[in-house]
Amino acid sequence: MSGNTRVDIGGLLDVDYHVTDFSDGDVAPTSIVRDFYIPGATPVGGSGDGSVDNDFTAEASRFYFTSATPTDHGEVTTRIEMDFLGSVGGNERVSNSYNPRLRHAWLQYGNWRMGQDWSTFQNTSAIPESASFLIASDGMVFVRQAQVRYTSGNWQFALENPDTTVTPFGGGGRIDGGDGAIPDVVVRYNARGDFGNLSISGLARNLTYEAGAIDGEAFGWGVSVAGRLNLTETSDLRVSLTAGEGLGRYIGLNAANGAVVDANGDLEAIGSIGGLIAYQHGLGDGRRVNFGYSHLDIDNDVALTGLGATSSVQSGFANYMVTLAPGITVGGEVLFGERELENGQSGSISRFTFSTKYAF
Repeated sequence: MSGNTRVDIGGLLDVDYHVTDFSDGDVAPTSIVRDFYIPGATPVGGSGDGSVDNDFTAEASRFYFTSATPTDHGEVTTRIEMDFLGSVGGNERVSNSYNPRLRHAWLQYGNWRMGQDWSTFQNTSAIPESASFLIASDGMVFVRQAQVRYTSGNWQFALENPDTTVTPFGGGGRIDGGDGAIPDVVVRYNARGDFGNLSISGLARNLTYEAGAIDGEAFGWGVSVAGRLNLTETSDLRVSLTAGEGLGRYIGLNAANGAVVDANGDLEAIGSIGGLIAYQHGLGDGRRVNFGYSHLDIDNDVALTGLGATSSVQSGFANYMVTLAPGITVGGEVLFGERELENGQSGSISRFTFSTKYAF
């Protein structure tokens, strides 16, 4: 206690061992791709080095601080959470020191939440349990960002960070189109009961890009249905289906951009449809297995994006998880993922992960 404010500290100690093989290239040892599955980063068109990559890492460990303060107008709560993934401040030579990375930083007052949190467009209960940091991300909505959200009963309304990712005319990578003047708008309805939970979310975006003589914009939209359905007391089904134009970074960890620049300097929204299904089956005594499949199809205008654009990503996984004691979980997992380009070339990733996690 600090005055009348309650402060809680918690976190997750996560130690992972990965064995990874890329079929069409290699990834630098310091790349975040070596820590968890990023579908759009799977190498394509190169040649494998004929050996596997081995990584021990504790970068996914995290810690958080929460506070709750009673006031005359209701309780005020906050959360600040960090982990160490993707740090540019460390290497594996001697100390393995890594910088903290902000995950969450929000304030809740009444029905209002302000700050960085999971996007309102995302239903986090659909995320499958994984031995690694994240699995089945191909067709998954996965975004944390700054926002202002209002909740009223089963309804949620939010204005969120509008950052646009853009493919240059003819392809050749990704550029940040800037934030524009209009926030992304999300409306979501949540249904909960003995069956589990299910949500339907709608997204509207004003995609923008300005550089030199180019000053383009386009309308983006998306619809997502996602949730966790209880099958028995120890088994469930996690599902998500999302479609739209201009979804970009909201799905597949930005496997596709929100828009592409045409020959006139205007923007054209890129369509996509993706989803995932994962089954968890309890075996008793803290043991369970998880199986899942995830897929994203991208509707590129090849005349604009070029043949090097990603046309689809997909993956399947299976893991075995055991809770040894309260908060302590160990597990083993296998993953196979594939990325295909518009020219028909494809590359794959095969990975085995063994993980030990302690939540406190």
